[in-house]
Order: sequence, then C-alpha cells, then structure tokens
Amino acid sequence: MELHVVIQGRKKLSEQLYEQIKSAIEHGRLAPGSQLPPSRLLAQQLKISRKTVSDTYTQLTYENYVTGVVGKGTFVSASSCKPPQPLIAAPLASANIIARWKRIPAPPSDHSLVGTPDINFVGGATHIGKFPQDAWRRCVNYALRRIQTTAGSYNRPEGITPLRHAIAQYIAFSRGLSCSFSDIVVCNGTQQALDLIARVVLDPGTVVAVEDPGYPPARRLFASHKTKVIGVPVDDEGLRVDLIPDGTQLIYVTPAHQFPLGMPMSMARRRALLERARELGALIIEDDYDSEFRYEGRPTDSLKTMDEYGLVAFVGTFSKTMLPELRIGYAVLPPSIIDAVIKAKLISDWHTSTIPQWALTRFIADGGLLKHVRRCHAIYANRRQRILDRLENDLSAWLEVIPTTAGLHIAARFKVDVDVDYLIARAFEFGIGLYSIERYYYQAAPLPGLLLGFGAIETVDIDPAFDRLCELLQTPLSPINTDTSGNTELPTYKL
Repeated sequence: MELHVVIQGRKKLSEQLYEQIKSAIEHGRLAPGSQLPPSRLLAQQLKISRKTVSDTYTQLTYENYVTGVVGKGTFVSASSCKPPQPLIAAPLASANIIARWKRIPAPPSDHSLVGTPDINFVGGATHIGKFPQDAWRRCVNYALRRIQTTAGSYNRPEGITPLRHAIAQYIAFSRGLSCSFSDIVVCNGTQQALDLIARVVLDPGTVVAVEDPGYPPARRLFASHKTKVIGVPVDDEGLRVDLIPDGTQLIYVTPAHQFPLGMPMSMARRRALLERARELGALIIEDDYDSEFRYEGRPTDSLKTMDEYGLVAFVGTFSKTMLPELRIGYAVLPPSIIDAVIKAKLISDWHTSTIPQWALTRFIADGGLLKHVRRCHAIYANRRQRILDRLENDLSAWLEVIPTTAGLHIAARFKVDVDVDYLIARAFEFGIGLYSIERYYYQAAPLPGLLLGFGAIETVDIDPAFDRLCELLQTPLSPINTDTSGNTELPTYKL
C-alpha cells in the first residue's frame, strides 16, 4: 500500500514532500507508531530522487516528527500529533430527513445497566462454548479452498446455489416446508430479509400490521420506510386477526411461538389470517425464529406450508441455532416478489459474504448443523424444565408462566404489583441479568413480566439465580395487593 503523497511539478520537491508528511502527522492521518516507507521505495513511487526523500526524513527527524530505528525503519513519533480540528459543519438541505432518522429509537441493549451480568437471562442468545468450533473451522477451511477455484469475482445476489439447495433440504426436514432452491434468497440475517421485502412492497404511508407486543427491530425497520405501523393485540391464540385494519398491505407475525410471549398461533387463527390476507391482498411475513427448538406438543405446519395464495414470505436465520455473529439468514419468497427482492439485494449490498456461505453449505451437508441442534436441544430442554420447575413452585406466588412449546426463552407475568425496573436493578447488583417484557409493547397496554432466556446461561447457575430472585421478591419491593378484609389477592391477567 502506497503512502498518499501528491507531488506537483518538478519544483521544491523536498519542500512539498516535507509539508505533506508533516501535515499528515499533525492531523492524525499518520498515527503514532506508523512506519514510513523506506526512502528507496517512496522515491520509486513518487519518481523523485532517493536523496530528496532521505533529506526530508532527516529534517522530520530533527523536528521530532519521526524517529529512525536502526535496522527497522522510520516511525512516526508519539509526541508529534496534534488534536484534530473540528469541522465547521455547513447546513444540509436534508437536515430534516437526518433528524428523523436520529429520532428512531435505538434497539434495546442487552441490559440498560452498565456491565454484563455473570448470570444472564438474555433472550435470543446462545452460549459460544456449545458451538462446535473445530467442525466449523474445518468448514471455513473448505470454504477458503473452494473460493480459490473461482475467478475472484462477485457472486449472485440470491446466494450461492449449493447453499440454497442445502437450506431447502434443511427446512424441508426440520419444518416440513417444501420449496425449491429457486424460491430462496440468502440474506445477512433476518433483519436484512425484512428490509428487502419492505423495499419492494411498501411505499410511504402504507399500513403495516405487527404483533403487539412484538419484535421491536422489525417494527422500527418498517417505520423507517415511513409506513404507518399498527400494533395488533395478541391473545392466547396469537394475533387478533379480526383487529387487522382495512388497507393493510403487510402483516408481520411469529406464529410458531409468538415473540416475546411464546404461545403458538392456533390452527384456526392461522387459517383466518391467511383468509384475511387474501381479502386485503396483503403479504404476510412469517418470522420462524428459533423454532427448531421444540420441547413439547406436536409440530404444526408453518403458514408458508398452508399458503394456497402465494401470500407468505417465510424468513429464518442461523443466528439462533449457531452464532449471532454469523449473520446468515434466508427468505423463502412467493413468485410475485422474488425477482424484485433479488434486484433489491443486488442494489443494496450485491451479495452476502461468500466464505461463510460455502462454510455453512459444508456444515449442513456434513450433518454438522443437525448434530449441533440435537445436542443443544437436550441442553436447552434441561434448562427450560428447571426454570419451569422453579416458576411453577416456589415462585408461583409472584409469577405466572405464559405457555410456550418452543424457543430459547420463557415469558412469565407478575401476578402481584412489583416495581419491575427496581427488581431488575437489584438483581443486577448480584450479577443476575433479568429483562422486562414491557419494552416489547408498542400501542397496547403492557403487562408486567419477565423474559427469561436460557440459551446463554449455564444450567448450574439457574438455581442460585432463582434463589436470589426469591429473596428479592420477599422484600418490600414487591408489595402484594390486599383487600379491605386483609386477605391477600393474587390477581391474574389474561392476554
């Protein structure tokens, strides 16, 4: 890589070189400790004499801008840099648009308090220690060898064909969803899949229906397209289809297990949703996050499998089953939008990184993904059962479990008046990360409760954490409602 120096004409070459290197050092473009090119190499690059470069380096050394190290080279001195001067920002005609983007709430962090708790019940996360690093490393090495045989050019926006075949086979096996590889677009996680779909079906002012409570990143993404996002309440059968407003063009749902409450959408409600979408001409996005981890009950068909009208886009991700850092998701799209989505993908980022695509292809083909899911399923099932045992026994006076059959978290509602924020802060003092379900509500009145993820914790930490939670709930921070007769009252709430 060449040092950026611009030489004009053939006059005052040493002065030009000196001023440019000095300015680069003073303004931080050359960081302290950076090595300057050898004088012979820089002279060749600039097509000037080596003596000119050597004289310039000597002068910079005298003025303590650089330091020469015998046998190693010339380096920028640490004491020579000046603080960068702030820019005088000129007003932009697009200032109002920029301000609108700044006003969009940031996604909730893993915790609003400073630091990371030792025992973290964060939802949607997995423990990196359970990931088969050695097997994945072999797959990455395969991917590196594989791309050596290519022409070194950009790839297809919809993803490499072998991975799309592998995903089609995987979801046919794990979700009973029959599709062709040509229906699949590989994305940088679910969030990009949602964005690509939104780009091709939404205009400013379009009505989008989302579950309330629901997944905030999806809601914010649709709002960023200047749409009218309507929160539709849920009950114990899932989304209230009868409350989807007229004029809706996009419906976002999590039917396998509603996020964040966890209950599956009933079959009657699924049929009603498909019929309502047909009446409206609305596209349904079915987010099938972490449904591979099912612990009880019989599997149910996805909306995509039930779809007879070509109105369902099925999106999934490998972030929950493998690693969030992997950032590979996919969308199984109806014929009406797939060509448009592929063009949107091409325009926005061309294609998802090819190396992890080839590695994931090999990981699926070798059976590594299914082995990993089965191994983790046993671990997560044990953790889930232990949490349920505690919630349904010594914590049952305070918390009521919301029934769920799958996923990596459990939601529980408080049956008594509790200052949830204060409880979370107190638990954090003891190194326990708890999370409120209230932050997932949009327009509906929130019910107080906790979201308890079990993907990122260790099984041995569950009982100590719940012992501490019991102690905290027995303090005055959780007053129990009492009627005039003095009897304790444990009110329950329906969804």
